[in-house]
Amino acid sequence: MIKIAKFKIEVTSECIGCGACTQCDNFEVVDEDEKRIAKPKQALVDSLECNQDAADTCPVSAIKITKL
Repeated sequence: MIKIAKFKIEVTSECIGCGACTQCDNFEVVDEDEKRIAKPKQALVDSLECNQDAADTCPVSAIKITKL
């Protein structure tokens, strides 16, 4: 049986790389173009788990969750 993703996790350009989202195992902070930014390890997920908590704690609301 194939699992179909139900949610898409994105980090917008507003990200300041503070790392608050890394409380969730799905996020990591990386250096990109001389700037620290957060990225989801898996952008397509079948359940939100801690991703919603990460979005809620982002101080600049840079994590967007879209229901597919």
